[in-house]
Amino acid sequence: MATMLEGRCQTQPRSSPSGREASLWSSGFGMKLEAVTPFLGKYRPFVGRCCQTCTPKSWESLFHRSITDLGFCNVILVKEENTRIFPPALGAVPRFRGWLVRRLCYFLWSLEQHIPPCQDVPQKIMESTGVQNLLSGRVPGGTGEGQVPDLVKKEVQRILGHIQAPPRPFLVRLFSWALLRFLNCLFLNVQLHKGQMKMVQKAAQAGLPLVLLSTHKTLLDGILLPFMLLSQGLGVLRVAWDSRACSPALRALLRKLGGLFLPPEASLSLDSSEGLLARAVVQAVIEQLLVSGQPLLIFLEEPPGALGPRLSALGQAWVGFVVQAVQVGIVPDALLVPVAVTYDLVPDAPCDIDHASAPLGLWTGALAVLRSLWSRWGCSHRICSRVHLAQPFSLQEYIVSARSCWGGRQTLEQLLQPIVLGQCTAVPDTEKEQEWTPITGPLLALKEEDQLLVRRLSCHVLSASVGSSAVMSTAIMATLLLFKHQKGVFLSQLLGEFSWLTEEILLRGFDVGFSGQLRSLLQHSLSLLRAHVALLRIRQGDLLVVPQPGPGLTHLAQLSAELLPVFLSEAVGACAVRGLLAGRVPPQGPWELQGILLLSQNELYRQILLLMHLLPQDLLLLKPCQSSYCYCQEVLDRLIQCGLLVAEETPGSRPACDTGRQRLSRKLLWKPSGDFTDSDSDDFGEADGRYFRLSQQSHCPDFFLFLCRLLSPLLKAFAQAAAFLRQGQLPDTELGYTEQLFQFLQATAQEEGIFECADPKLAISAVWTFRDLGVLQQTPSPAGPRLHLSPTFASLDNQEKLEQFIRQFICS
Repeated sequence: MATMLEGRCQTQPRSSPSGREASLWSSGFGMKLEAVTPFLGKYRPFVGRCCQTCTPKSWESLFHRSITDLGFCNVILVKEENTRIFPPALGAVPRFRGWLVRRLCYFLWSLEQHIPPCQDVPQKIMESTGVQNLLSGRVPGGTGEGQVPDLVKKEVQRILGHIQAPPRPFLVRLFSWALLRFLNCLFLNVQLHKGQMKMVQKAAQAGLPLVLLSTHKTLLDGILLPFMLLSQGLGVLRVAWDSRACSPALRALLRKLGGLFLPPEASLSLDSSEGLLARAVVQAVIEQLLVSGQPLLIFLEEPPGALGPRLSALGQAWVGFVVQAVQVGIVPDALLVPVAVTYDLVPDAPCDIDHASAPLGLWTGALAVLRSLWSRWGCSHRICSRVHLAQPFSLQEYIVSARSCWGGRQTLEQLLQPIVLGQCTAVPDTEKEQEWTPITGPLLALKEEDQLLVRRLSCHVLSASVGSSAVMSTAIMATLLLFKHQKGVFLSQLLGEFSWLTEEILLRGFDVGFSGQLRSLLQHSLSLLRAHVALLRIRQGDLLVVPQPGPGLTHLAQLSAELLPVFLSEAVGACAVRGLLAGRVPPQGPWELQGILLLSQNELYRQILLLMHLLPQDLLLLKPCQSSYCYCQEVLDRLIQCGLLVAEETPGSRPACDTGRQRLSRKLLWKPSGDFTDSDSDDFGEADGRYFRLSQQSHCPDFFLFLCRLLSPLLKAFAQAAAFLRQGQLPDTELGYTEQLFQFLQATAQEEGIFECADPKLAISAVWTFRDLGVLQQTPSPAGPRLHLSPTFASLDNQEKLEQFIRQFICS
């Protein structure tokens, strides 16, 4: 298995550290981190299997059996062995050798990349069925019968020129050469699992088009992923870019490199002739891409720095075009590949509310590249990256199976507001409806059930992509410093806790993006976080690592959010237990006193459901095929597995391990498959006799507190937003009220030291959650929609009830 921090050292001499670093790291810690041989076996756990419920055939047939045996490769490590004189088809493949080849290997490598030609694309688009039906008047909104006017032909060509341009082979090769040099200056390595790449290459050989659906950490993703696939022999990847994130000059360059851009006319109303024509041309472009077999990359997350919903409206629009092409039979099927890219340190993204949507210009991007190269010049600690390709699955299979598990849903106001106000105690047996992503024109043009299909598919794939992301060393370091050692920690103690947390991550089926000596890993992580931590030498050469207060804690909180998906189930369960104990024992009561209390399974289910409804869907990312009660049982199982809860057998109750008295009731005969749980009872009513206690093991109090603190930034931001209802100036626009709340969070952070909550993304998440909850109401006005306080929460009593409801889940 490739070693992340030692990959480049095999081919290049290690640069000598500076005198200051030598003095800091001369203490001689030589502990080994057994990340490549954990307790689960000889290899790291495989992540990224497709959903067995929605795509069982793909789960079995598109899996590479020996995937864990193939190891990693560094895709930016190009040497003279990677260059050839003759193509492999001619038989013998002698290699270039010599001093000159070692200097020109990047250039020779770029010349050897295969770039398939794209011929007669505009003519094929013009002759496509959808465009011809619209132009001939055979569909509503057409231009009329007879010959197509020249003016309309020019309009189609103009729209097509905005969408794409034929890739220029010379420009692609030149850009690949320049990008390879840039990546080697910026990155220590870019790791790719060879088994995952083999799995995708095998799927591509089936003759079906590949559609890669990716997370979006930085704008560099749209350049790094095409480079990676080109280097692995999959051809030129067509990337669906966001027009708002790029200037006109940058869009022109990206189109010639294989980029796709949605024309602004496509988002016009359904009865607009310009919108109909633009959507028809885009649909024809997607159909032509799928028929030609060119791989397509779509980002399912909003661009980095965007203060809005996590799920991208533009990404859903592109997915809708692909789904429509498969449904009408243009291609029999398409293979979807969830993709995730992780970085040790993500390049800075704009997080200011006013400038989050500023487009990136060509010269601005060039200056950013020069600044990156200057900042890394002579620096031995460059960042590492990991590209993860999950298991491909059939879109046609998902379409057929996904429609069978749709159920009714209710809004957050219907589900949670009566409980917050104390008007009822029972949680309705239904799912939460929370759609923050706006529906654009291309998606509105689909049928209502197809719109729902696209939204559920996007959420499903994004959940798979996030779940398969590797955890980097900086995320682990930031989590330990923020949630366990804000006042400082000795390096000797940090070594053991880093190893412990790595093992906990591997135990939960997640992968890590590093390996090597523990001392080297900590040195690498702290060097990348040097702007946010202070290193103090003390007794016997040991170091004291202290997080810097202020914005440094905010940055650590953003990094630690990468670790939240790993422990999300346990964190939800721990906060739910905290809410259940809030009214019974003092918040600062001893652990032994809390362990005396019995917690019934029904009470735990109720608290978990309440917290699930409160947390945004963008954070939970639950798979649409999984019901809330299934997730409740999963959370409870996780708490038992990690040792926090212990089953307590009460007199007269059936033991939890007794399976001899199982019976099937009529309720199970009509329940969909998503409603079955691992519980041994056929009805949640039978859980009344099951009770649990908090475990009294020595490590449980610290671990329980650690899990609760993982959700504390979001929950504390929500609680402060509830307290801000008394001070906020309403009515106001949504952006204006979000700015007010963000300023309040910053002021509170200065007073109370809760800097991890001073995040504009948390502010807008709180505003939108309160809007769904019915605390804030939106009304139209000549200047645009405005928010005002609802009559229900105008009283201070109800505002205090809301704040108290949120604070019950917070463990100080």
